[in-house]
Amino acid sequence: MSKTVKALLTACALAAAAGTAIAQEQVVNLYSARHYSTDEALYTGFTKATGIKINRVDADDAGILARLKAEGTASPADVILLVDAARLYRGETDGLFQPIRSKVLEDAIPANLRGQPAADGGISWFGLSTRARLIVFNKAKVQKSDVDTYEELADPKNKGKLCIRSGSHPYNLSLFGSVTEHMGEQKAEAWLKGMVANLARAPKGGDTDQIKAVAAGECDIAVTNSYYLARMMRSSKPEDVAVVNKVGVVFPNQQSWGTHMNIAGGAVARHAKNQANAVKFLEYLASPEAQNYFANGNNEWPAVKGLNVDNPALKAMAQDQPFKSETIPISAVGANVTKVQQMLDRVGFP
Repeated sequence: MSKTVKALLTACALAAAAGTAIAQEQVVNLYSARHYSTDEALYTGFTKATGIKINRVDADDAGILARLKAEGTASPADVILLVDAARLYRGETDGLFQPIRSKVLEDAIPANLRGQPAADGGISWFGLSTRARLIVFNKAKVQKSDVDTYEELADPKNKGKLCIRSGSHPYNLSLFGSVTEHMGEQKAEAWLKGMVANLARAPKGGDTDQIKAVAAGECDIAVTNSYYLARMMRSSKPEDVAVVNKVGVVFPNQQSWGTHMNIAGGAVARHAKNQANAVKFLEYLASPEAQNYFANGNNEWPAVKGLNVDNPALKAMAQDQPFKSETIPISAVGANVTKVQQMLDRVGFP
């Protein structure tokens, strides 16, 4: 055999081997609204454990849902991660997710923190971490007993004291959807009207801005997701320490239905090309290792039942005691959002 033929055969063999390696490369394509740098450890951990490479596209919840609709069957997405129950519900009702069966996920995630089963028993999305919607208050001006329920946000005794971000923000839409589920539409609308009357200023900024506004005296009470407060509690910046020292925190409605818990969650995309890898990724996010990353990295409570949290800020926030969280299906919260948006328009909630 000539040297030329041998060289050609060797080249062909190498090309074939390379092609086989490419064909065998395992990937999962992720569209994520989780913009937290601490999540990088999650992705690294998954690839290390499984050999599956993650290709990630970052956007906000609304942008991801719009992109999935525009891409249709051509979408490369395998897994979707969103940070709000109402948006997960919307993705399900718009047919953007595919119901899956996973004993790992069904055993790990409580039924109220996932989508309702489809006709074949498959579930379209699962909550993977939770965040409490809390009330913070100025300790020098407000008694905790005057703000220990969501209902009191609308009480005339708190007129001119309330700071809150826009009513149309997903975190508030989900809170308002929860209150609507507990109170009924008529009482919930009256409650929203009362909050408008109690505003200290027009809604602006994010949750961290509301906490800072309480400390600065712009208002006396505010609403925030727990992980924003936990970030400040874990900060060593003098300005953050000063804010934290001025505010108290309430887990509302401990004597009634419990504190509203929103979720960050995941789903398998309707047109996933790597469906098995997508399910593996979601199952990994429900593992004790990943759940601890959620708790310690981004100050979220695990969605998985029975896991202990070792985050010092979360422990301090709850005074190292268990707290009562609501148990209504989070899917019902999402289903109420359209009604809530109409109520917000009627009462003039900015």
